[in-house]
Amino acid sequence: MTTETMQKVLHSPTLNTILMVEETIKDSDKSVITIAELKKLLPRKVNHNTLIPILEYLEESNKIAVSIKGITWIHNTNSKLLAASRKGLEL
Repeated sequence: MTTETMQKVLHSPTLNTILMVEETIKDSDKSVITIAELKKLLPRKVNHNTLIPILEYLEESNKIAVSIKGITWIHNTNSKLLAASRKGLEL
């Protein structure tokens, strides 16, 4: 195993860690939080090298948006909103 592969294995997030990060971002009182603020809000410490792939996964699955200002929860399960977005709006 290469050093890079070993590094990835050492910092692979568990499902519990992913869910903890997801819930913390979703339940945050702020609309935008930084990574440093997120780390403080988490109920347990998470290694930075473990947190980054979690954030990448959440961004790729369209649950969060990451910008220069920070992280924002964007996933919405409101059925009326989903129906409206599928139907579209004619102007």
